[in-house]
Amino acid sequence: MRGRTVFMDSLRAHGVRAIFGNPGTTESPLLDSLSDYPDIRYVTTLHEGIAVSAAVLYAQATGETVVANVHVAPGLGNALGSLYGALKSSTPLIITAGQQDTRLRLRDPVLGHDLVAMAAPLVKWSTQVNNADEMAAVMQRAISIANEAPKGPVFVALPINVMEQETVKGAWTGGPIYIESQPDPAGIEAAATLLAAANNPVIVAGDDVARARAVPALVKLAQRLGAPVFQDTLRQHIVFPNRHAAYGGTLPLDAASIRSTLGNVDVVLMLGGPFFEEVWHDPVRAVPEGAQIVQLAHCAGVLARNFSVAAGLIGALGPGIVALEAALAGKIPAATSAARMADLTARAQQRRDAATASLAKIRDARPMAPVRALTEIAAAMPSNGVVVDESVTATGDVARIFDFKSVGDFFGQRGGGIGQGIAGALGVAVAMPDRPVVAISGDGSAMYTIQSLWTAALLKLHIVFVILANREYRVLKHNLDIYRVRFDASSNRSYPHMDLSPALDFTAIARGMGVPGQRIDDADELQAAVAVAIAAGGPHLIEIVVSGKP
Repeated sequence: MRGRTVFMDSLRAHGVRAIFGNPGTTESPLLDSLSDYPDIRYVTTLHEGIAVSAAVLYAQATGETVVANVHVAPGLGNALGSLYGALKSSTPLIITAGQQDTRLRLRDPVLGHDLVAMAAPLVKWSTQVNNADEMAAVMQRAISIANEAPKGPVFVALPINVMEQETVKGAWTGGPIYIESQPDPAGIEAAATLLAAANNPVIVAGDDVARARAVPALVKLAQRLGAPVFQDTLRQHIVFPNRHAAYGGTLPLDAASIRSTLGNVDVVLMLGGPFFEEVWHDPVRAVPEGAQIVQLAHCAGVLARNFSVAAGLIGALGPGIVALEAALAGKIPAATSAARMADLTARAQQRRDAATASLAKIRDARPMAPVRALTEIAAAMPSNGVVVDESVTATGDVARIFDFKSVGDFFGQRGGGIGQGIAGALGVAVAMPDRPVVAISGDGSAMYTIQSLWTAALLKLHIVFVILANREYRVLKHNLDIYRVRFDASSNRSYPHMDLSPALDFTAIARGMGVPGQRIDDADELQAAVAVAIAAGGPHLIEIVVSGKP
């Protein structure tokens, strides 16, 4: 058998069902093998960054290992920004690149470079298969490493001649491995004792809770503790139902603001990790001095990474959260839980009332405010709809306005690099073909990976791409204001190079890629337009003219 057969057999043996790629010459052996493996779907994209971002959200939606196949040096270079997102989101991704014939190594071939070195900083393991006899062992190790906690991407270079070499060493797997471990009972008892003694506890939960399918257990724990649940702004999943009274919302991106949001807390329960992601430096730490930290994490690599803990536990998050709630049942009186939940309910209602009053003030503004646009879109969402969000400056409003009940209702982006949203929506739609997807993106972000529309048209994916067109890089304007204050560089200068002029015509771009599109500038027409687009099935684009930075 040839090396390419071992490669494909390895994917099949490990349960890989999808490859996202951008074809190239050195990928010919893989492409030529696909017809023999109809159970492995190849999703064609027009750019390597799109392939990786789509693969990332496919893996997050399915929980499966996924493959992204890119081209030699320039193609791998195109993929590196999205690969950073894969690393930050702990995605079990095998990224492969066809490499030039190894016999050309000293002849400086076209597109030749050290691919292993290029990928190494952004993956858990970077390697090249040097002969066909290595293929089975390399693929087994690559998939194993990608799935070891914390999960993450692995890079494998596949020289074209190695893919065609003969070998007698076939694909193999390591067999079933059971990695879920129960936290130490003594640690659960110590954590429960600290939490039960708290007067003002809060919970900070990371994406690991969602990936562990532990959201229902977290709801019970939050209600038992009577504590609000927060999550990072840069999040990939919903870790708590956002209309539940205990949902505290997303945390800011600087320590002083995080500290203010957490309030007069005395014990912080951190689930998953690491925490926190910051954009701006503050001399204070995010958790107030004197507050104790209890952390439950699924692996040692994220435990007590940035903070000293009063009790740190390693174990599977699902069983760990269940065990912690059970331990608290005998330590926190029901009346205490009820009183705290009543207070959280009242505060949640106050936030809703304030949001309603705020919306009323700008309801008829022209151009429409982003919050009005999101309110209309949310009203059009079917019960089985999925939101993929890269609205950037409006992401906090997305977290508040839509109704996200469980894992799979929402997908966001980790890492902070823009352009992952509409590309990632492809992966979600492939993973969840029975659920309509609404991908919300800013206009600046969308232009990074606008070629995603072509793949959606090719595969007739059920995605409504919603572009919030304020014709500017609004987040950069906000950040420039913050920079000027923080570094005492205040000025009356304008915002350089942050306006998208001439204006982009997304409806024309969509039509050029085979996707019907329309522009909406009247908020009263938006809800119906979104509902019609969702009901139609297939891809559709709606460009919404919204206000820019005031």
